[in-house]
Amino acid sequence: MTDLPAMDVAARTDRLRARFDDDGLDALLVTRLPNVRYLTGFTGSAGMVLVARDWSLLVTDGRYATQAEEQLAAAGARADVAIGASGLKQRDILRDAVRDGSRLGLEAHGVTWAQQRAFASEWFGHAELVPTEGMVEALRCVKEPAEVARIRAACAIADDALREVSALLAQEPSEREFALRLELAMRERGASGNSFDPIVASGPNGAKPHARPTDRRVQRGELVVIDFGCVVDGYCSDMTRTVSVGDPGPEARRVWDTVLASQRAGRDAVRAGVECAAVDRASRAVIDDAGWGDAFAHGTGHGVGLEIHEDPRVAATARGTLAEGHVVTVEPGVYLPGVGGVRIEDTVVVTASGAEPLTEFPKELVVSS
Repeated sequence: MTDLPAMDVAARTDRLRARFDDDGLDALLVTRLPNVRYLTGFTGSAGMVLVARDWSLLVTDGRYATQAEEQLAAAGARADVAIGASGLKQRDILRDAVRDGSRLGLEAHGVTWAQQRAFASEWFGHAELVPTEGMVEALRCVKEPAEVARIRAACAIADDALREVSALLAQEPSEREFALRLELAMRERGASGNSFDPIVASGPNGAKPHARPTDRRVQRGELVVIDFGCVVDGYCSDMTRTVSVGDPGPEARRVWDTVLASQRAGRDAVRAGVECAAVDRASRAVIDDAGWGDAFAHGTGHGVGLEIHEDPRVAATARGTLAEGHVVTVEPGVYLPGVGGVRIEDTVVVTASGAEPLTEFPKELVVSS
């Protein structure tokens, strides 16, 4: 898609450096690939960024020599590129770039135990290694308008794709067939792929919150949970609708109506300054009052961006507070083993006054039979 607004990638590294004093850092080694992309625009499968106080260096391998230069230039990232043909060469490049005695931050959630041991003994024995928590992720939480535009575009593609293929449910396709048609429809509209493996769970399979599509055929009069999303320029969408081909009966409708009311209560609670846990409580109270509290076994939502699950969490145990520019889901559900399940989910942008929905596909239980 070529009509998306440009992102100010260069400013992100400056915002990151402004956080160095909190941990007394001289530099930060960024190893998580979503964070590498956020800071540089580089999309390769291998790369690290060393961010110092007045310069940055992307180190990758020869497969990406041309791609790295092109992508950093296109993003306007102020960083040099160094190519190491092997892991040992990349180690030497980074080791030489880190000053003796400097405090070098590592991403605690992006470095394995084995990597940390190698960094300490072989790569940066001349520096003091400092574990850091979510330094780049904290910046990523608040989406720039250009980031929201990409998520909105991904949501619009998903909306339109489901609008096209939902009528196929009346033909009783298998769950797997429907999932494939949905993915194809999103790709035809410009998506680069799924943001996660789609969930198409019919009848009793809907009682599994993370069911995988099977060869089971959709039957008339049963609930079908459809949870899916796509990627546009690296940014994800996420939406769930639960439908039925024909009337599923009064008990299924009561569950669906309860989850819809829960989802509305959660969405109504979303606004800047509200605790994430309070949104969860608003959704959960509706389901608790209906007597299905034990059947709502996951959090109410999560952040969405370069990753399908990122901060902030919207859950009973969440400690964060929503801020303008956060993009989160609101997705309560009820799951009844042996019977089926209902989940309804929107992706929304947090504003000062509430939640702006990015997913707009109608919430209707019965589709044409």
